[in-house]
Amino acid sequence: MKNLALIFLLGMASCATKEITEVEKWQAQAENITIIRDDFGVPHIYGKTDADAVFGLLYAQCEDDFNRVEQNYIWAIGRLAEVEGEEALYSDLRARLFMTKDEAIANYEKSPDWLKELCDAFADGINYYLHTHPEVKPKLLTRFEPWMPFYFSEGSIGGDIERISTRGIRSFYESAMTVPEMEAYELKKEKEMAEPQGSNGIAISGKLTQSGNAMLLINPHTSFYFRGEVHVVSEEGLNAYGAVTWGQFFVYQGFNEKTGWMHTSTYTDVLDEFKETIVKNEDGLFYQYGEELRPVKVSEVTLEYKDGKDLKERTFPLYHTHHGPITHLEGGQWTASSMMWEPVKALEQSYIRTKQEGYDGFRKMMDIRTNSSNNTVYADAEGNIAYFHGNFVPKRNTIFDFTQPVDGSNPKTDWQGLHTVDENILILNPPNGWIQNCNSTPYTAALEFSPKREDYPKYMSRDQENFRGVHAIELLTGRIGYTLDSLIALGHDPYLPAFEALLPDLVDAFDNNPSSELREPIEVLRNWDYRTSKSSVAMTLAHYYGTLCYQKAARPEGLYAMQLVKYWGSDSPDSEKLQLFKEVVEGLTEDFGTWKMPWGEVHRYQRLNGDIRQAFDDDKPSIPIGFASGRWGALAAYGARYDNNTKKIYGTRGNSFVAVVEFGERVSAKTILAGGQSGDPNSPHFDDQTQRYADMEFKDAAYYKEDVLKRAKRTYKPGEN
Repeated sequence: MKNLALIFLLGMASCATKEITEVEKWQAQAENITIIRDDFGVPHIYGKTDADAVFGLLYAQCEDDFNRVEQNYIWAIGRLAEVEGEEALYSDLRARLFMTKDEAIANYEKSPDWLKELCDAFADGINYYLHTHPEVKPKLLTRFEPWMPFYFSEGSIGGDIERISTRGIRSFYESAMTVPEMEAYELKKEKEMAEPQGSNGIAISGKLTQSGNAMLLINPHTSFYFRGEVHVVSEEGLNAYGAVTWGQFFVYQGFNEKTGWMHTSTYTDVLDEFKETIVKNEDGLFYQYGEELRPVKVSEVTLEYKDGKDLKERTFPLYHTHHGPITHLEGGQWTASSMMWEPVKALEQSYIRTKQEGYDGFRKMMDIRTNSSNNTVYADAEGNIAYFHGNFVPKRNTIFDFTQPVDGSNPKTDWQGLHTVDENILILNPPNGWIQNCNSTPYTAALEFSPKREDYPKYMSRDQENFRGVHAIELLTGRIGYTLDSLIALGHDPYLPAFEALLPDLVDAFDNNPSSELREPIEVLRNWDYRTSKSSVAMTLAHYYGTLCYQKAARPEGLYAMQLVKYWGSDSPDSEKLQLFKEVVEGLTEDFGTWKMPWGEVHRYQRLNGDIRQAFDDDKPSIPIGFASGRWGALAAYGARYDNNTKKIYGTRGNSFVAVVEFGERVSAKTILAGGQSGDPNSPHFDDQTQRYADMEFKDAAYYKEDVLKRAKRTYKPGEN
């Protein structure tokens, strides 16, 4: 008996010391997680710990659109060329110039334990999905690692790094030649022509609402299907609902029970270029800095790229000064690009933001100062509304013009630390009762209670208005009695102020130079109220005319977009106006057999498959959309970045995820997604919100557990069928 007892004890000891496998670890963590899919497929993820919730969140994201999860990391970590070929090498090189894989691992290793746990859960959630779904074949990334999120630490599209031109990188690292003058001009014109990016954020004080509670409009304008809608909850205080960029583990734009946050792209100067004076001698490469020569940090990276069915390699040198990586030539000089690159702090801030319970905590979180590419519009259950214009703002010597590259050899051009949040542009509870930002100037964000331009350094913000900002101010001024439904209506108001600036002088030009061929279409415009709708022929004429102005009209130097439209509306020659309008009428007639095309007939929504770049086909089903481009002042922006050679216009960006939120004793919200939650054409949630989106018929967000359970269609744990 003693021997049997000894054998038993030895066996128990052996079991106790046996390490569980990675799969067993994933399975054990999955037992702590419940995913509830509601009637629109929105995942409500419940975990015991924050790490459990992150594990479940990434698992659910992969269920909805693994393609986009993987693609975002292929791009972020600098391995795009392995999928897309040699042309993508310079995107990869850009990523590696700012952080190598070894540096990403080092950032993970120096992170606080709580952040490491979330990054581990991020990787484990995706890897467990791939383990339990062997039918899913990744394009490249068969395993995800916990250091990957440090490449992708905030939720905006591309973040600051996409401001660095890959053409400039290619030109420097290929041949050390500047971009030809004509190419630079074409790049400028392409940028002006591109469908505007950006977002709308509006916060309403309780004194203007029927309920007496503060409200928030969350209205990012992104590529369609760029973010999913999620609800993530833990027993450690996490309870966030909103939009999450595929592959990230924090709600980027959304709300919890007490606070709500909306990000808009900022005009704050967060990226500067330093022209370096390079000296080469027998000891190597140096750059001038004051009276000294400092060594240029020289390293190299080997990148792989796809060439047919093969993978090939290219090795590139990497050059850095204390200002940052050398990214291009400027006037023949090597030029370094400086921007916020604090991946650990940025990831911390992105997550901590989602757990704040009031203004004091939210304001303290902003002291981390790494939310560099965005403004923040805020509202909470205490009744506060606020606006933070930027967050990461380097102090600079104002004798230099930092809108242009500066002399890196002069120590006086160096950044001098960061401005505090209180030194930045900040609005809290303005007496007018509302705050708006539509990527426009902060100096009109709250009427006469807006910040004053003269109180801030020029680099804090460009003082440029746009037609969305003009539209928002007109709608908000003097209104009271808001409800969630009336806030939705405000966010979809059909008036387009750009056309009131652009079209009257076209009509006058015709009156001064009448012709029979243009008489009827001009009369359509003359009688138009500048409001878009599916049935409006005037909207079609106006859109094509405005677009042609951007393509062909003369453009004086120094005018930004709103000024350009006003110039074309008032100061451009009558002959140019009429010639462009004639081309519009002739073009519509050639494409459609008549210029009398209702807007909804040419302006469509179509989603044929789950591809990241959608294919469009005039012969396949689509639905009419009455919205318009944000370029013309539409708050409910809807625009196209490409057309696949179709005659009709198919939306690719603009209103994507939209939410209206009311805070009080209980939070309530309504939301809508372009298309649906899933990227799988076989899923019922691939397009179940499409018609609702077109009709502005928002769904109620299920936030509280009892509401989630009432609408539950599937309840399961990660790994269950």
